[in-house]
Amino acid sequence: MKVLVLTGPESTGKSWLAAALQQQFGGVVVGEYVRYFIDQQQRETCYADISAIAQGQLDWEDSARAQLPELLILDTHLLSNMLWSRELFGDCPAWIEQALLARRYDINLLLDPQGVPWVDDGQRCQPQLAERVQFFSDCRDWLVHHQQRFVTLQGDWAERQAQALEAVQQWLAED
Repeated sequence: MKVLVLTGPESTGKSWLAAALQQQFGGVVVGEYVRYFIDQQQRETCYADISAIAQGQLDWEDSARAQLPELLILDTHLLSNMLWSRELFGDCPAWIEQALLARRYDINLLLDPQGVPWVDDGQRCQPQLAERVQFFSDCRDWLVHHQQRFVTLQGDWAERQAQALEAVQQWLAED
């Protein structure tokens, strides 16, 4: 099983690209548990919710891994949970980063917020480009620090899609 993660700030095309990659290459897509959680709770999240959200994300991922697909496409993973917890609440339960580091992810597609508009969907909270650029930098810094393989996707929607398809095609051809 090969595992691909889409990561980066909100409103950069992660969910859209996950669907496009699945259409092109097959596999199983795991969505963002936090969106489901917020819809179910119908309230703002609080720090006490962070562990439940992270565990829900892991449960969804584990369920997909149990299907043993050749390709697993994660719309997000615990890196976003960890960074959002720190951003919104100034802290994050330590077990989340430990759980993230204990799992194998083969490649990360890191989406740059520059070049595409922010879209308010009722759950997003970083309309300012500078905030999204900082989140992008935090993602990149974590990936570099932990020696995680990643490809940065930039530009408009068409450019991102072309870059993603090319990167994944090359990655899948390895071995």
